[in-house]
Amino acid sequence: MPGSFEGYVRPPVRRACERPLQIVVEAAVDTCALMVAGLRLGLPAEEDDLFSKLADAGVSTADMAERLRKMKGLRNLLAHDYPRVDDRIVFETLRSGLGDLEAFMEQVARYPRERASG
Repeated sequence: MPGSFEGYVRPPVRRACERPLQIVVEAAVDTCALMVAGLRLGLPAEEDDLFSKLADAGVSTADMAERLRKMKGLRNLLAHDYPRVDDRIVFETLRSGLGDLEAFMEQVARYPRERASG
């Protein structure tokens, strides 16, 4: 990950950063789907409902659900509507949003322990 936006927007660098971001967000969405199914939280009407169901069940926070929803939207642009991608948003997500994914993983990992002890 380059330290500056100018370094990021060079086409080979930008593409090398975008694809891993797309994959990691897909993995987070897949994790949400597996947890919603495993915890029997009901069928989501649409994919965004996965995040709300996990927040309502106490697996993650409502704030985290909103952050994941936004990341999923960015992932959808990267995968399906590339001309609408805003390079600055992707760059800032790479700089600060990856911590959100780490926090989500911590919430997911903590949930079974808290549920067992509660």
